[in-house]
Amino acid sequence: MAIRNIVKDGDDILTKKCRPVVKFDQKLHTLLDDMAETMHRANGVGLAAPQVGILRRVVVIDISPEQNQVLELVNPQIIAFSGEQEGNEGCLSFPGQWGIVKRPNYVKVRAQDRFGEEIEVEGKELLARAFCHEIDHLNGIVFKEVAERMLTRREIDSMNAS
Repeated sequence: MAIRNIVKDGDDILTKKCRPVVKFDQKLHTLLDDMAETMHRANGVGLAAPQVGILRRVVVIDISPEQNQVLELVNPQIIAFSGEQEGNEGCLSFPGQWGIVKRPNYVKVRAQDRFGEEIEVEGKELLARAFCHEIDHLNGIVFKEVAERMLTRREIDSMNAS
């Protein structure tokens, strides 16, 4: 496994739509492993392939890194959602920036695993937020585009102090 560079704000790749994965091979497995390691090293809860410079529909999510339960989603699509939550959201590609974002409180996703087998996963609250955030990345949408507003430096500093 290897740590990959995380693409930062201003790189055009973050605005491009990703292509589906069609080959479920060792190259994909290496990408998934590298993405999980990169996400954990950066203290993130999710990472999408375009954030490491790869325009493929691949996402890793781990909302409880201390338990190391990485969800690998290949070619994910949201098939159901309900409710609403509003909260602070940040992104590894936009360090130090936070915004107020509304997302569904419940999300169901259909995807494939690293071997191409179809899976369905459900999530509430933070996991639902992570599904939406990361799948948005695959469609060239970053959280700043869907934020109701971005937090000020003072708001971020007070959030970090608590």
